[in-house]
Amino acid sequence: MNVYAFITPIVVILLVAEIIYCARANNGKYPFQDTVTNLGTGIGNQCVNLAVAFFVYKFYGWLYELTPLSIPATWYTLILLLLLQDFVFYWFHRLGHTINVFWAAHMPHHSSEEMNLSVGIRASFTQRLFQFLFFDWILVVVGFSPEAVYSMAAVHLLLAYWHHTAVINKMGWWEKYFVTPSHHRVHHGVNPQYIDKNFSEFLIIWDKIFGSYEEEVEEVCYGVTHPPRTWDPIHINFQYWSQLWNDAKATKYFWDKIRIWFMPIGWRPRDLEPHFKGGRIGYNRSEQTKYISTPLQKSKEYLIAQIGLGLVVLYLTISLQLPFEYWHRVILSVNIFMMIISWGAILESKPWAKSLEVVRILATAISLVYVLHDSGVSNYQTWTTIVILMLSGISILYFSIAVAREGAMARS
Repeated sequence: MNVYAFITPIVVILLVAEIIYCARANNGKYPFQDTVTNLGTGIGNQCVNLAVAFFVYKFYGWLYELTPLSIPATWYTLILLLLLQDFVFYWFHRLGHTINVFWAAHMPHHSSEEMNLSVGIRASFTQRLFQFLFFDWILVVVGFSPEAVYSMAAVHLLLAYWHHTAVINKMGWWEKYFVTPSHHRVHHGVNPQYIDKNFSEFLIIWDKIFGSYEEEVEEVCYGVTHPPRTWDPIHINFQYWSQLWNDAKATKYFWDKIRIWFMPIGWRPRDLEPHFKGGRIGYNRSEQTKYISTPLQKSKEYLIAQIGLGLVVLYLTISLQLPFEYWHRVILSVNIFMMIISWGAILESKPWAKSLEVVRILATAISLVYVLHDSGVSNYQTWTTIVILMLSGISILYFSIAVAREGAMARS
């Protein structure tokens, strides 16, 4: 069972509700380009979670056989598991803001310059793997089953999701014990006093105990100190990895090539210029210039429709209720990554956006028809094939005439 397939509809419902609320309030908290990028990054992340789930059940299953401890799944042991997972995640999260390689795995989540529920979906492609590989295995060793640990990680993720909002103010006595949106807004801030604060996800008491708590006072400025300045989900996810790799190649010191990955954030090899030459780190809202770009004309309505279709493809890909082979899911995942890369290209009016979008629509249609037929879910002669081909044809026709053609005319 892929528990992420069950929490995804809950996430989508909450997200749609907040979008509707913000649209009616006209508060500007959902810039279209950032929102599409957040959704695309989250969709790609769900595909990666398939591979993570396979790793968890294999590696954790091996650990579970070795440990002499076994804790049965009851309501009170599951509560204990949630509390332990929250404590373990606090330290994983804190390390993610301390060591280069862990920040590389976490930074994409912080790269948005907004705060809304779509930011909660802007998940790193590598963070879950790092969480299960370096931290959550402890929970298996003490006796919890791999299924319980993996499922509770999803529950914990859902409990942390609703914090990513700017429409809920402070919550009175609740703030003394539990993480609230106010606490988590601080965590996403690049204001000098907010950097590396409020790592907790469920109980705020960990921050208060271990000295990382900061109250929200000044207006929060969201983002990272070196923003990616793009809507490309691949660049967003691998910007810091690339920076570390380039520094490792550039330095002439062999030891620095190795230790750069495990040094504190901001450290550079001794023969390279430091990132910060004194002064404060961070900036406030009045000093921030948010990234915007010029998308292909008339692409907004098109992208909204494609997001809806993309969510359907995602659900088919990650739902383990369907009798797909692993390579069926790999094929569909490749198409999903083509889709989210294409969205970023459309938002930035890349010259190759038109070609990629047409190719990826055709590839997705062919892949879906083939996978559904080969798995026995459907066959080539059913209405499913007709609907897929019809939607693909409409998408290509509308994009070619209303979006790509207008974009070409605007550039001429």
